[in-house]
Amino acid sequence: MNSGSQPLLSPPALAARMQEPNVVLVDACFDKEAYKKQHLRGAIHVSLNEDLSDIKEDPAAGGRHPLPSPEDFGKTLGKLGINPDSQVIVYDDKLAGMSAARFWWMLRAVGHSRVQVLDGGIQAAIAAGFPTASGEELPTAGADYPVQQWRLPLAEMEEVGRKAGAEDGRVIDVREAVRYSGASEPIDLVAGHIPGALNVPFSENLGEDGFFLPAGTLKAKYERILAGTSPENSIVHCGSGVTACHTLLAMAHAGLEIPKLYVGSWSEWSRNGRPIAKEL
Repeated sequence: MNSGSQPLLSPPALAARMQEPNVVLVDACFDKEAYKKQHLRGAIHVSLNEDLSDIKEDPAAGGRHPLPSPEDFGKTLGKLGINPDSQVIVYDDKLAGMSAARFWWMLRAVGHSRVQVLDGGIQAAIAAGFPTASGEELPTAGADYPVQQWRLPLAEMEEVGRKAGAEDGRVIDVREAVRYSGASEPIDLVAGHIPGALNVPFSENLGEDGFFLPAGTLKAKYERILAGTSPENSIVHCGSGVTACHTLLAMAHAGLEIPKLYVGSWSEWSRNGRPIAKEL
């Protein structure tokens, strides 16, 4: 595997990578105003709500951040100046937990392997001495990215219901423990979790320093959690299909096959009269 196909990029390596041809640096921070105030020099901005989601009026149909169609995502990539030869580096200000991992997953899901997430995010890059800028940097738009379908596996609500708690299935809920247990629900209408789902908070993919744990550590952890469950029977979800991608990124970093993503996640499940479990 060459360095450009490794899912994570260390901040000290960013400056050298930016000197290579066809590199596109992407800021996926949720707040565009924060991007305009300070971002890594050369970074263009991508919006979770406008570029990486097709938000519906009713979250019961697909959750709070449903995917756009592959064709629409291809148009977005073209507007960002990303083509099949681009080396994409993406970061956010939430240690990849907001949108960087989601953008990574979406690119991988359309067959684009030359994409990396900046480990430690913008904070780590600044600490490593990478220069910043203010204002807005505009991409040089190109042709629509050629894509017709999502190539990474997705799960729908019915399948999640069958696999959660099944002997041959694993459904992993990556939300923090207080949301999984039902003790608190700051975003969605109902608290709790999908019966049979296992709680493995995405924050546990990181060390105390805010960087992803070593690949070997994560490999041993998720092999233990999956307990031999095949990737096609393993499903990862969160609140709205965004932070779940952080765990999929951690698994890829560990060298494991990427399981299915349930994009609708708790925001869809909890609005459809499905069974709800609580552990208070």
